[in-house]
Amino acid sequence: MKRHEFEHLVDRVLEDLPGWVVEKIDNLAVVVEEHPPKELGDVLGVYEGVALNERGDYFGVLPDTIVVFRQPHLELGLKRDELEAEIRKTVLHEIAHHLGIDDDRLTELGWD
Repeated sequence: MKRHEFEHLVDRVLEDLPGWVVEKIDNLAVVVEEHPPKELGDVLGVYEGVALNERGDYFGVLPDTIVVFRQPHLELGLKRDELEAEIRKTVLHEIAHHLGIDDDRLTELGWD
């Protein structure tokens, strides 16, 4: 899958977010990169920032960032529809972190 196709799938996930989620998102950028840094290990995405429920004096700061890594997704060797589902799961997982939902709760919900 070419990069522009992958980016389009990420954009589609964002466009399909429920209104209540969109209303809560604050100061967030979502980007696609090819590979995660080595120190992150084998991950599909990462949230970098201060979750909404942890913000105090949060003014004039750069946007939080969700990075979706293209190559690790492609290396899963999934069929197109399965790959789209995995991209969706990754984006939603990282948005959950932005909203303040931790990994333990995501595991309870089946989103680990």
